[in-house]
Amino acid sequence: MRVGVVTFPGTLDDRDALRAVRLAGGEGVPLWHGDDDLLDVDAVVLPGGFSYGDYLRAGAISRFAPVMGKVVDAANGGMPVLGICNGFQVLCESHLLPGSMIKNAHLRFLCRDQPLRVENVRTAWTTDFEQDQVIRIPLKNQDGQYVADQRTLDELEGEGRVVFRYVEGASHGPAGFDANPNGSRNDIAGITNAYGNVVGLMPHPEHAVEPGFGPDEDGRGTRTGTDGLAFFTSVLRSMVG
Repeated sequence: MRVGVVTFPGTLDDRDALRAVRLAGGEGVPLWHGDDDLLDVDAVVLPGGFSYGDYLRAGAISRFAPVMGKVVDAANGGMPVLGICNGFQVLCESHLLPGSMIKNAHLRFLCRDQPLRVENVRTAWTTDFEQDQVIRIPLKNQDGQYVADQRTLDELEGEGRVVFRYVEGASHGPAGFDANPNGSRNDIAGITNAYGNVVGLMPHPEHAVEPGFGPDEDGRGTRTGTDGLAFFTSVLRSMVG
């Protein structure tokens, strides 16, 4: 299965996402923001970074990139699309997901290993998780506070479209934000569209796919966490099934 990873000017984590796809058993296909061809991929990842320098708003310029017209059409046709951090912001700006991302409530850049509770295992990107499983993957953002009006929040909650929620257990965070690191409404870390093929989240699963390089799971600095790999095995399995 071919999974495309889009590179925008300012993208930081495209190679990490491509490696995660390969480790999961798929073929990672680089996609360029200025092209309008998805190269026959089966799924798309919009990776993290600071596309176009986060000018105007994070993700606001990227939504107009030629490749995004194809991504939006493909997503509306059912193709699995994952937006990670800046990619989540791009999905919101493109109206593939509702709501918006604003600066962290404490107005500081944040980087830490973040526990999440898996709230929805029916999306194309979460079938290899267990319901209510707590996973740990890295979080690094400045504009990570998810906001939406109350009607949208009620719809997301009522339709089971909250996919990940921040939970207790992180360390080294700003005072008062241990469970919810950035002030996101309803502790939301990730959501899906109504069909479950489009998922966006702020933490970075592509940085938790390989022993020795992921989160520290045992407290001894061995960096053994690989919870992020299930995102990529899930989408490969969903495309086969």
